Amino acid sequence: MNTDLIAVGGFVVLFVLMLLRVPVGMAMGLVGVSGYALIAGGGPALKLIGQTSMRTVTDYTFGVIPMFMLMGAFVSVSGVSRELFRAANALIGHLRGGLGMATVLACGGFAAICGSSVATAATFSTVAYPEMRRYGYPQSFSTGVIAAGGTLGAMLPPSTVLAVYAVITQQDIGKLFMAGVLPGLLAMGMYVLTIIAIVALAPKLLPAGEKKPWSERLAAMKDVWPSLVLFIFVIGGLYGGVFTPTEAGGVGAGGAFLLGVIRRKLDRAGIRQALLQATRTAAAVFTVLIGALLFGYFLTITQTPQKLTEFLTGLGIGRYGVLALIMVMYLLLGCLMDAMAMIILTVPIIFPVIMQLGFDPIWFGVIIVMTVELGLIHPPVGMNVFVIKSVVQEVSFTTIFKGVIPFVLTDILRLLILIAFPAIALWLPGRM
Repeated sequence: MNTDLIAVGGFVVLFVLMLLRVPVGMAMGLVGVSGYALIAGGGPALKLIGQTSMRTVTDYTFGVIPMFMLMGAFVSVSGVSRELFRAANALIGHLRGGLGMATVLACGGFAAICGSSVATAATFSTVAYPEMRRYGYPQSFSTGVIAAGGTLGAMLPPSTVLAVYAVITQQDIGKLFMAGVLPGLLAMGMYVLTIIAIVALAPKLLPAGEKKPWSERLAAMKDVWPSLVLFIFVIGGLYGGVFTPTEAGGVGAGGAFLLGVIRRKLDRAGIRQALLQATRTAAAVFTVLIGALLFGYFLTITQTPQKLTEFLTGLGIGRYGVLALIMVMYLLLGCLMDAMAMIILTVPIIFPVIMQLGFDPIWFGVIIVMTVELGLIHPPVGMNVFVIKSVVQEVSFTTIFKGVIPFVLTDILRLLILIAFPAIALWLPGRM
């Protein structure tokens, strides 16, 4: 039986199913089980379904995903995003472009607890956009900075995308979380510098906000400290080896719950909403993950990763040339699917190539997540842009993309910096 022909047919069917809007997890599962059955028989294929599903939902390591999702849900329902934006606005909102900088800083703070790019973009579309428009900021800039700030959710720990990458590639989740810290801070810093550059080039484009008295600034900062303490406690414990990643997720979820209740930010309705939100999101992620694992068995039996490795390494373009091809592929995929689906679908195929070329797997995780996030905001189709459009319906896609372009250029520069200086991502994990 020609396994090459079956592999090609599997990818064609998968692509058709995705075009028909079949959920990506179900599509991968169907193709994976059907392809495996064609080669190994129906009995072994059916056994894979039960074994893979049970092993995935009961694996202790995978528990990190729903725990951090629950932490993010409690924080989101507690209104932490508004507190972060209010604090950042009180400190720097009076500067030209200050509301944009405050949005970036608040997005970073929220992303460090929430871990989701789409959730960050959707949240700040309701929190920051009305405030920027009230002070006369252009629609393009206001939506563009929110779209860019939303991408911080996948880089700063705890990142769900990095956690899934770690599970698929069997890398240390704690080290991957730490690897995202400095690149995430670099992203925030470069976004702020981009806003400063826009102010320098067009001083009248971004107005100054209202200067707050120090009493109001200090009051706004007091609202933020519980969230900062929670983040430092969870990530510090993970870095210091006090918690495993799964334990850190449990501590974070419990801490977010207690802080919400003690501060009277969570009532019964809020707790129920957070639990439902986290359960739905975790169920969706596990569905995709199970589908990807089933698809991975199909890839293994057809030896697709090995054949792709031989093909790419035989092109004669060097390892950085192959890396560039992979990054371009992710940018194109960013027009078709979300970050999680991209990582789960492609990493089992691409990862053997990266290992063969001698790249560090922790560093590659940061690079690929950053590339995937860039795919979520660049024209002609960016998932974060669609999220913002669904919330801020009066703004056109063209307007949002116009505001995103300076931040896309910043992201490309940041990728080049991280490729040239891998130590930025590897310094913290190397000291754990």
